[in-house]
Amino acid sequence: MEDFIACFAEVTDPRQDNVRHNLHEILMIALCTMLCGGEDCSDMPLFGRAKEPFLRQFLTLKHGIPSHDTFSRVFRLLGPVAFGACFTRFMRRFAEGLQGVVAIDGKTLRGSFDRAAEQSPLHMLHAWSVDQRLLLGQLAVDVKSNEITAMPKLLELLSLKGCIVTADALNCQRAIAAKVVEQGGDYVLALKGNQVTLHDDVRRFLADPQRPSDPSHRTVDSDHGRIETRTSTVCTDIGWLQEQHKWPGLAAIAQVVRTREAGGKVTTETAYYLLSTAMSAERLGEVARAHWGVENGLHWVSDVTMNEDHSRNRKDHGPQNIALLRRLALNLAKLEGSKGSMKGKLKRAGWNDAFLTRLLASFGASHMR
Repeated sequence: MEDFIACFAEVTDPRQDNVRHNLHEILMIALCTMLCGGEDCSDMPLFGRAKEPFLRQFLTLKHGIPSHDTFSRVFRLLGPVAFGACFTRFMRRFAEGLQGVVAIDGKTLRGSFDRAAEQSPLHMLHAWSVDQRLLLGQLAVDVKSNEITAMPKLLELLSLKGCIVTADALNCQRAIAAKVVEQGGDYVLALKGNQVTLHDDVRRFLADPQRPSDPSHRTVDSDHGRIETRTSTVCTDIGWLQEQHKWPGLAAIAQVVRTREAGGKVTTETAYYLLSTAMSAERLGEVARAHWGVENGLHWVSDVTMNEDHSRNRKDHGPQNIALLRRLALNLAKLEGSKGSMKGKLKRAGWNDAFLTRLLASFGASHMR
């Protein structure tokens, strides 16, 4: 608990004085609930009462297990910025010297909408370490804003030196490219029609049959009755392009042509990219494909294993804070290191107190780092 409290020391209790239940004990019970497969505030008191002998080994619980209303009120009122910052600092200790692909992608919490209050569902922007399969940070996208303005703020929370940041075409923006380079990282940004002139120039140049050919690399995959061929090409002849567009940190342009054969039909699509470092065509193909690891490694697990889209936390800061708690639980389960599916680990934590203790041990490990 000392390490846990130190990690979340800057989170202030939003309730009035003379509260019955300690804030950090509430957070610990809530986290343990998520680690054991719980989904929302209604599960937290049920878990607490079922596991009270285990919890009393390291919690005081002066007034017993908090009620559903207490858990709900705390997460509704808890400052999400400070809570999120503590999470990011906790993960930064495990991300020191991190290299590889950091995929930036958004996810909407579909169950967080409130029709009666005319409240849109919460949209979160995630920074996902593809190689380590860990969430490095997240930020809520303001309803009056969008991912474009939220992404630089998220990048500021991260250590990007030695990393390649990937993002979809929505976030292919000058300010975002400049921010990545400023923080010592590199980028591979998908380029589409939102950058109209730049996109057209890159597309026409790479399609010109008269220019010298660039190094390319091809892979062929077959699965579930589908054959997909990907041909990656990188071009560093961009002096003319920089003269016209002056894109921050641009070192190369690239394309990946994907041809799919399924059910007797053949479809082809071409994706274009802006690169801040000249990499091989083979590496480009790996990076472009790695970006979608955030869908399978984080978004799919959140929805299928933790039932996030069906969670009905709607009021105040509740959706954002509970979502962060889920991400913390997923990270702790991954940091534990043993083999097995995420679903299996969460079940094991619920059945085996010793294994749950091992998951919580990451707080001590982060303190020692």
